[in-house]
Amino acid sequence: MGDTITPVVYQRWRDSTLGSITERRELDLVLAMAGELDGRRVLDVGCGDGTYALAAAERGALVSGVDIAPEMIRAAEARVVERSLNIDFRVGSAAALPFDDGSFDVVIAVTLLCLGSDPGAAVAECARVTAPGGRVVVGELGRWNLWAASRRLRGWLGSPIWRAARFWTARQLERLMSGAGLVVDRVEGAVYYPPAPLAARLLAPVDRVPARYTTVGGAFIAVAAHQPEPGGRP
Repeated sequence: MGDTITPVVYQRWRDSTLGSITERRELDLVLAMAGELDGRRVLDVGCGDGTYALAAAERGALVSGVDIAPEMIRAAEARVVERSLNIDFRVGSAAALPFDDGSFDVVIAVTLLCLGSDPGAAVAECARVTAPGGRVVVGELGRWNLWAASRRLRGWLGSPIWRAARFWTARQLERLMSGAGLVVDRVEGAVYYPPAPLAARLLAPVDRVPARYTTVGGAFIAVAAHQPEPGGRP
């Protein structure tokens, strides 16, 4: 993605060979971790121009999306109109979500923490709005891989986006979610191929093989956790 994240940059990424393959791999993993969505209340935090919200709505979920950037919300709403879906998009901060406690069965947050100023507050808010027994799925940029190395280099060379970005290990994400009172159920990496179109085409079909053994080397790490029932088993 470019050094200034806009709806146009997202669209160009999806239209590229590398972007389309990579986004599909990440989307498939997050949705698999989210579980059955039909009829469930789903919130996409840091929704951008709506890719994950749209995918959840197409699976029958009752979806809301929040992003701090008004231009992202406008782009997401335009995509909803194109597909004749019904999604409640709102401008808002991940650190102060505009919803009551326990409002959602599933909360998704993808590449939110890497660029946010307060990851702890964002995850705590995700946990707050998740109903008892509900699920939180966080997808983030992995720390130890060729993609992160390339992005760090771009940051050192002056990119404002990648200079400020955080890259995460699986253990760091687990600790963050446990600290918000969530119980971690599953951790998995994805995108083990280098950031090159040919590598993506050749290696994406076997990307799940290294994911069976380690998250190291994966450019994307997803963690699924649940909100424990009050007074019940964790």
